[in-house]
Amino acid sequence: MSRTNSTRVMDGASGASTRSLFYGMGYTRAEMEKPLVGVVNSQNDIVPGHMLLDRIASAVRDGVLMSGGTPLEFPAIAICDGIAMGHDGMKFPLASRELICDSVEAMAMAHQLDALVLIPNCDKIVPGMLMAAARLNIPAILISGGPMRAGRLEDGRSLDFNSIMEAIGAHRAGKLNDDELEGIAVESCPGCGSCAGMFTANSMNCLTEALGMGLPYNGTALCDTGERIRMAKTAGIKIMELLKNNLRPRDIMTDKAFQNAITVDMAMAGSTNTVLHLPAIAHEAGLKLELPDFDKASARTPYLAKISPSGDHHMEDLHNAGGIPAVMKELSKKGLIATDTPTVTGGTIGENIAHAKVTDTEVIRPIENPYRDKGGLAILYGNLATDGAVVKESAVAPEMLRHSGPAVVFDSEDEAITAILGKKINKGDVIVIRYEGPKGGPGMREMLGPTSTIAGMGMDKDVALLTDGRFSGASRGASIGHISPEALAGGTIALIKDGDIIDIDIPGRSLSVRLTDDELEARRTALKHPEPRVKTGYLARYARLVTSANTGAVLE
Repeated sequence: MSRTNSTRVMDGASGASTRSLFYGMGYTRAEMEKPLVGVVNSQNDIVPGHMLLDRIASAVRDGVLMSGGTPLEFPAIAICDGIAMGHDGMKFPLASRELICDSVEAMAMAHQLDALVLIPNCDKIVPGMLMAAARLNIPAILISGGPMRAGRLEDGRSLDFNSIMEAIGAHRAGKLNDDELEGIAVESCPGCGSCAGMFTANSMNCLTEALGMGLPYNGTALCDTGERIRMAKTAGIKIMELLKNNLRPRDIMTDKAFQNAITVDMAMAGSTNTVLHLPAIAHEAGLKLELPDFDKASARTPYLAKISPSGDHHMEDLHNAGGIPAVMKELSKKGLIATDTPTVTGGTIGENIAHAKVTDTEVIRPIENPYRDKGGLAILYGNLATDGAVVKESAVAPEMLRHSGPAVVFDSEDEAITAILGKKINKGDVIVIRYEGPKGGPGMREMLGPTSTIAGMGMDKDVALLTDGRFSGASRGASIGHISPEALAGGTIALIKDGDIIDIDIPGRSLSVRLTDDELEARRTALKHPEPRVKTGYLARYARLVTSANTGAVLE
């Protein structure tokens, strides 16, 4: 099979120095004359979604070898959002997305690799690797590690990571004792894999299928199964076909492919973080996605799959019901999916889903009988979010879809948590957490701590939470994030004071504060921002370069 990039470093007299280095590692001349395929393995012993990725990498290598390539494995970092949650460590996960993208680019370009197999699993690693694929535009395929199984209590109730987060809130409210809390901790994450709900990791792994960059069932086939290992071997085989046919990521990740991904996102109420990641991937592909694209898709897309935290089903249920191919098959019945888009299988989306079928109509509703006519996410605008804000509408209690209440303002997540635990939040309040945006945080911390504590204390139907930070895919309730412009960029959220009345109308797509333009301008004139929280290191550089959440928080 002909090579592309690697001939520059491996062939001829000038390539003798490279060959010398490869001889020193034990490679034969025959291996050097085959295409060099980078296997990007984000395995580590810290993140449950990544602990078993060596098995995936080994199977990928087997597939590459079977198909005439030489696999060259190298690492990528991976941060566990769950472990980073609730402290300064949460400033790093979103920022790590750019590090992952940059490091994959650096390795692939420095060593002139011919193709890439990308092995992520969790929240920021999936989009980071897809961004690298789009930027490099050499043949690439993504194979994830797969979701973990849901946990189970003795009474049959299913659990996931969000269960233990909400249990902490219940424990602090005196609703659970120590033993009960620990019992939920033991059962919530019963094994390795990405957390079992439609949180950010699984949302992005599913959308990888919709984009065409992953094999069918990449998003739902469980971790540590024979099916997942077979899929990894197939990924190793398919990358050689992609190289042979010169089918590249930008041939696959087209405008229509991104619209497919957004449509699937709405149909399954994916994480609000997808509204950060899809525009960032599109940016690297030379395309532009904007917040209105998501709201337009939500308006036309029925909500078919109600997965935790929006419902009681989990990823294994979605897989057994037919997975993303079945969801896309249902959507295609009303022309909501562009079926002619190419994919890493070598076939089109239409060919990939031709034989898909729904086997459980409660997990994946027929398109004629959806959970509701609109999609799971909503984009809000108003004088409090002139550039937009995001909420998972499907996870909001009906009584909180429209809400007006007094603001209780905090300049950090930590201050808000202290107040919530101190029972200083009253029914009807609107908690405002600011200076947690991409620049202000820096790093746009997730707010699963506050939202799960509120839910665990039984206040999720009484209290709203607004932030220029973001939320975990596991968050539920009237949790409105990504408020843009952020506080540090002079957004209206920086001007809010305790007691200001905030009006939330999610069905009406509105978010505003009851202040006149004159009052807002007077406050803006008097505004003094707090000192930057981080002044050295990577996060300081990140804060200087990062753009607004409504543009995907990309670096410029």
